[in-house]
Amino acid sequence: QARIVESGGGLVQAGGSLRLSCTASEVIGGIGVMAWVRQPPGPRRELVASITPSNITNYGESVKGRFTISIDNARNTMFLQMNSLKPEDTAVYYCRVTSPAGREYWGRGNQVTVSS
Repeated sequence: QARIVESGGGLVQAGGSLRLSCTASEVIGGIGVMAWVRQPPGPRRELVASITPSNITNYGESVKGRFTISIDNARNTMFLQMNSLKPEDTAVYYCRVTSPAGREYWGRGNQVTVSS
Protein backbone atom coordinates (compact mmCIF):
# COMPACT_ATOMS: atom_id res chain seq x y z
CA GLN A 1 0.00 0.00 0.00
CA ALA A 2 1.51 3.34 -1.06
CA ARG A 3 2.21 5.87 1.63
CA ILE A 4 2.27 9.61 0.89
CA VAL A 5 3.41 11.85 3.74
CA GLU A 6 3.30 15.64 3.47
CA SER A 7 4.61 18.29 5.81
CA GLY A 8 5.34 21.98 6.00
CA GLY A 9 2.07 23.87 5.79
CA GLY A 10 1.08 26.65 8.14
CA LEU A 11 0.21 30.30 8.54
CA VAL A 12 2.36 33.05 7.07
CA GLN A 13 2.00 36.73 6.28
CA ALA A 14 1.80 37.96 2.73
CA GLY A 15 5.26 38.20 1.23
CA GLY A 16 6.56 35.39 3.40
CA SER A 17 7.81 31.92 2.53
CA LEU A 18 6.97 28.32 3.30
CA ARG A 19 8.44 25.01 2.23
CA LEU A 20 6.36 21.89 1.67
CA SER A 21 7.70 18.38 1.43
CA CYS A 22 6.18 15.10 0.30
CA THR A 23 7.69 11.65 0.70
CA ALA A 24 6.33 8.68 -1.20
CA SER A 25 6.94 5.05 -0.35
CA GLU A 26 5.76 1.67 -1.64
CA VAL A 27 4.42 3.14 -4.88
CA ILE A 28 3.59 0.21 -7.15
CA GLY A 29 5.51 0.54 -10.41
CA GLY A 30 7.62 3.41 -9.16
CA ILE A 31 7.24 7.16 -9.52
CA GLY A 32 6.39 8.71 -12.86
CA VAL A 33 5.45 12.24 -11.80
CA MET A 34 5.14 13.99 -8.45
CA ALA A 35 2.95 17.05 -8.24
CA TRP A 36 1.42 19.60 -5.90
CA VAL A 37 -2.26 20.29 -6.40
CA ARG A 38 -4.06 22.90 -4.32
CA GLN A 39 -7.69 23.44 -3.45
CA PRO A 40 -8.85 26.84 -2.22
CA PRO A 41 -12.20 26.97 -0.43
CA GLY A 42 -14.63 25.38 -2.89
CA PRO A 43 -14.52 22.38 -5.22
CA ARG A 44 -11.93 23.61 -7.73
CA ARG A 45 -8.44 22.08 -7.70
CA GLU A 46 -5.46 23.65 -9.41
CA LEU A 47 -2.15 22.15 -10.47
CA VAL A 48 0.60 24.13 -8.74
CA ALA A 49 3.68 22.35 -10.06
CA SER A 50 4.93 18.95 -11.09
CA ILE A 51 8.28 17.24 -11.47
CA THR A 52 9.61 13.97 -12.85
CA PRO A 53 12.53 11.95 -11.48
CA SER A 54 14.54 13.33 -14.43
CA ASN A 55 13.78 16.88 -13.20
CA ILE A 56 11.33 17.92 -15.90
CA THR A 57 9.20 20.57 -14.23
CA ASN A 58 5.92 22.28 -14.95
CA TYR A 59 4.35 25.23 -13.12
CA GLY A 60 0.92 26.76 -12.97
CA GLU A 61 0.83 30.29 -14.36
CA SER A 62 -0.12 31.85 -11.04
CA VAL A 63 2.99 30.59 -9.25
CA LYS A 64 5.68 30.96 -11.91
CA GLY A 65 8.64 32.94 -10.62
CA ARG A 66 7.57 32.53 -7.00
CA PHE A 67 7.47 28.79 -6.36
CA THR A 68 10.22 26.24 -7.00
CA ILE A 69 9.69 22.50 -7.12
CA SER A 70 12.51 20.04 -6.58
CA ILE A 71 13.01 16.32 -6.02
CA ASP A 72 15.37 14.10 -4.05
CA ASN A 73 15.20 10.81 -5.90
CA ALA A 74 17.24 8.94 -3.31
CA ARG A 75 14.55 9.69 -0.70
CA ASN A 76 11.53 9.76 -3.05
CA THR A 77 10.86 13.20 -1.64
CA MET A 78 9.54 16.28 -3.41
CA PHE A 79 9.79 19.83 -2.14
CA LEU A 80 7.94 23.03 -2.93
CA GLN A 81 9.63 26.26 -1.96
CA MET A 82 7.01 28.99 -1.89
CA ASN A 83 8.22 32.58 -1.83
CA SER A 84 6.42 35.91 -2.09
CA LEU A 85 3.24 34.28 -0.88
CA LYS A 86 -0.06 36.01 -1.53
CA PRO A 87 -3.44 35.67 0.19
CA GLU A 88 -4.75 33.99 -2.96
CA ASP A 89 -2.25 31.17 -2.39
CA THR A 90 -4.33 30.14 0.61
CA ALA A 91 -5.47 26.57 0.01
CA VAL A 92 -5.06 22.96 1.02
CA TYR A 93 -2.00 21.66 -0.80
CA TYR A 94 -2.07 18.00 -1.83
CA CYS A 95 0.81 15.84 -2.95
CA ARG A 96 -0.07 13.62 -5.90
CA VAL A 97 2.15 10.81 -7.10
CA THR A 98 1.48 9.19 -10.45
CA SER A 99 3.10 5.91 -11.45
CA PRO A 100 4.29 5.36 -15.05
CA ALA A 101 1.18 3.21 -15.54
CA GLY A 102 -1.03 6.16 -14.58
CA ARG A 103 -2.11 5.11 -11.10
CA GLU A 104 -2.51 8.07 -8.75
CA TYR A 105 -1.77 8.30 -5.06
CA TRP A 106 -2.75 11.32 -2.97
CA GLY A 107 -1.63 12.68 0.34
CA ARG A 108 -4.05 13.96 2.96
CA GLY A 109 -3.28 17.61 2.27
CA ASN A 110 -1.63 20.43 4.18
CA GLN A 111 -3.30 23.75 4.91
CA VAL A 112 -1.42 26.85 3.79
CA THR A 113 -2.89 30.14 4.96
CA VAL A 114 -1.50 33.50 3.85
CA SER A 115 -2.75 36.51 5.77
CA SER A 116 -2.88 39.97 4.25
